Amino acid sequence: MRSATDPSITGVITPTFAAPDNYNPEVPICQPETAAVSFHAFRVIHMSTDTQKIHWVAVMPVSDMADGRVRTVTAGTVSMALCQVDGQLAAMDNRCPHQGGPLGEGSIEQGNDGQCWLRCPWHGWDFDPLTGKPPGGHEDSGQTLYPVKVEDDQIYVGVSEEATHQSTVTDIMAETMVNWGVKSVFGMVGHSNLGLSDALRRQEIAGQLNFYGIRHEGAAAFACSAYGKLTGKPAACLTIAGPGATNLMTGLWDAKVDRAPVLALTGQVDVQVLGPGAFQEVDLTSAFAPVTQFSQTVLPGSRHAELMTLALKNATVLRDVAHLIFPDDVQTLPAPDGAVAGAPDGRLASANVAPPVESLAAAITELYKWTRPIIVVGYGARDAMDDVMALAERIHAPVLTTFKAKGQLADSHPLAAGVLGRSGTPIASWFMNECDGIIAVGSSFSNHTGITPKRPIIQIDFDAMALGKFHAVKVPVLGEIGVTTQQLLADLPGDYAPVNQRNEVAERWAIWRTEKQRRAEDTSQRGVASAALFEVLNKTIPHNAIIPVDVGNNTYSFGRYFEVQDQRVLMSGYLGSIGFGFSAAMGAWAATQDDARFVGRPVVSLSGDGGFGQYLAEFTTAVKYGMNITHVLLNNSELGKISKEQRAGQWDVWQTSLHNPNFAEFATLCGGMGVRITDVADLEAAMKEALAFDGPALVEILTDADLV
Repeated sequence: MRSATDPSITGVITPTFAAPDNYNPEVPICQPETAAVSFHAFRVIHMSTDTQKIHWVAVMPVSDMADGRVRTVTAGTVSMALCQVDGQLAAMDNRCPHQGGPLGEGSIEQGNDGQCWLRCPWHGWDFDPLTGKPPGGHEDSGQTLYPVKVEDDQIYVGVSEEATHQSTVTDIMAETMVNWGVKSVFGMVGHSNLGLSDALRRQEIAGQLNFYGIRHEGAAAFACSAYGKLTGKPAACLTIAGPGATNLMTGLWDAKVDRAPVLALTGQVDVQVLGPGAFQEVDLTSAFAPVTQFSQTVLPGSRHAELMTLALKNATVLRDVAHLIFPDDVQTLPAPDGAVAGAPDGRLASANVAPPVESLAAAITELYKWTRPIIVVGYGARDAMDDVMALAERIHAPVLTTFKAKGQLADSHPLAAGVLGRSGTPIASWFMNECDGIIAVGSSFSNHTGITPKRPIIQIDFDAMALGKFHAVKVPVLGEIGVTTQQLLADLPGDYAPVNQRNEVAERWAIWRTEKQRRAEDTSQRGVASAALFEVLNKTIPHNAIIPVDVGNNTYSFGRYFEVQDQRVLMSGYLGSIGFGFSAAMGAWAATQDDARFVGRPVVSLSGDGGFGQYLAEFTTAVKYGMNITHVLLNNSELGKISKEQRAGQWDVWQTSLHNPNFAEFATLCGGMGVRITDVADLEAAMKEALAFDGPALVEILTDADLV
């Protein structure tokens, strides 16, 4: 050990205080109880010969240290193990060279040889607590030491002024994400994604993206799925290896089956321990293969910018899930000389694909036979509604929507016939029965929708596999929906004059609204009727709101009773996953910060108590980031839809009841706003208050599960 007064050491610190009379440097002191040494009796060990300018950082009061102790301290971004032994202080690199164990969480113990050793808490590696050298270590081995001084009862450590950051492979990949338009990342920072997290942090500091730290990775995937459904652009979800990655699965499947672009970024164990079964190692390549369109591991020799570019191209063009796996040790590798980030320039083409001439001619020939055509609009037509409605108005066709397409057409339009299917209205069912031909655009013919195969069908879609997927159709037409409907309209013979069905649409709405009013007057001691509460929501939810909905009775009632204007509805369509609603609201809110098309639009989400309980803690996430979300919670204290199914199947109702907190009080405790409604007469005022609240607000309504 070199003396603290060795003139070859720069920045030498001499003791500030004299040692007490009973101090014997020959007696090793490894535990506080073995000797009483004054806190002010320090000799300072400084082994650094670095000639860079030293920056001194106060890390701890003298009184917080004790002889025989080691403590973790941080100076800037440098983590150190601060040791005190025999009245001497030393600070060394906190990371054990074995597997990165935190030496500051270890202990100073006396070995059989009488020597004191700092023992790593993970695997027991030993180091001299004052020199940082291992047993039998050589002069050039061991831990890096940092200068220490004591002034004004504070312990200071010296660090070099931070060197210029050297670009890493994950810096290049994060910049590529930004170039491709990724603006929001949802996830959890953890031990196997820290290098990637730092690259994302640098982009956030530069104002290029926003990071939202969630409480459960499943919520991150749902938020990204909703973001993709709303914008058509991918957001990213970030997790650690193992359980963090596998927690994404449900939300990623939701995105995949509903054709929403998502980028998943998962940490992984070091490359050197891949395979034998290291801690938290999961075969992520195999685990993610079914749910992803593109999944690759980032390796030291990868073309890193190109990997990210391909991931984002797959997500964007194919509207699917792309996945990149980042081994821990790869994340901080220096970027190769001359490496540049990727970008979408020259990598994307226009999707405005025209239909084949012969298909279009066959569609015209078939349509010309019909006198009472209808149009069924699916979620795939969401970006072509102006063109679809131009065709509908020309042929006087009522327009029915699938449940996933609810909100793509205002119910106030003279040709709007509402939602078809299990979550639908009798208006849509009536026109399905009365039509003599169906034009289906962007619909995949889910059995929940109920498009009858007993009528001739012209099906238009940009996905060849969607055409005639479940049964044969009369005329399948492959082409982008907007281009195809424009061409169909242009080619229609001028003498084509089907029945004008507008008056019938108005009559059917009048009948249904009378029935809704009757149902709204139903009363119950158990809670509010769905028809009554949606009557209020029709008046209070802003006409331009984004409305993420969950699954269950609450959603069926929404489809049936809520009349959309210019709202945009988001749901877990083909997966039908409980828990989607509030997590999706976070994704929708992020989109209102990123996408000019949605800036300023309010987010009003809807769920039952079963769905909200799935990701209850995410309300704190919304509070943390100031997400202006109004959540409407229909609380019937049971899984009401399942109870109905048990009764319908002549089963006993079993294990569907729920034990709930007061959700409104919970919201208030989290730092948001919460209000509980037991009388529908109070709902309008509560909704107005919640919508005016600057931050997340929850309106809990006690409902009757039988009045849906």
